[in-house]
Amino acid sequence: SSAEVKCSLCVVGIQALAEMNRWREVLSWVLQYYHVPEHLPPKVLELCILLYSKVGEPQVMLEVGSSWLRDQTNKSLSEYSSLLELYLLQVLLPLGRFEGAEELVRDCDMLDSEQQLAFLGTIGESRCQWSQQEEKRSAAEEQHDAATESVLGVLSQKLLTMLKLLRRALRSMSSHFYLLPYKKMLLATFLLYLVVVRLDPASPTSLPFIYKLVQLFRQAWAAVLSPIHRPPIRD
Repeated sequence: SSAEVKCSLCVVGIQALAEMNRWREVLSWVLQYYHVPEHLPPKVLELCILLYSKVGEPQVMLEVGSSWLRDQTNKSLSEYSSLLELYLLQVLLPLGRFEGAEELVRDCDMLDSEQQLAFLGTIGESRCQWSQQEEKRSAAEEQHDAATESVLGVLSQKLLTMLKLLRRALRSMSSHFYLLPYKKMLLATFLLYLVVVRLDPASPTSLPFIYKLVQLFRQAWAAVLSPIHRPPIRD
């Protein structure tokens, strides 16, 4: 029939997109031909669930699978039980949707009491495993946080020690700086300037540069030293 041919072509298309690593386009491409999730053939829905579960994106099939399984027409299909189990194991349980899984199983009239108990037992086991993993993850995160805090505490203590040493060094340098005579500092700066720029002080053209140097040094001296510690300057 045309429906079977359409389904077979969609299966081939899904496999082709998966081989070309274009699995993100599979669901939207399939819904272009079936329009709503409830109309998907069981084989197409099965392939989509397996594909997105394999690539680690089961949440893509969360709403699609729920809509298909809650449709009354699909509940009469022979593949319904197997697709329900596949949806539970590959989508709901890996995502931690235990309450939704239990509700879906209890509301399913197509399952007998034994099947419901089996599904509920599987859900309970998965919930216990999930809780254990969460506890291990929380313990690992606490250990990591404690180790990080310890490292940060050591680093902060070292940084504080370095800042104290730097402060002492700056105080010592400033005290030595205040004790240096002003004329010696000016002479040393002037000689350094002559060495760097190779300026001849006897040349008339060098006088403006020397005057600017003296003015800049006076301004720097006035800005750095407070009036209390500023030594007297005599021309």
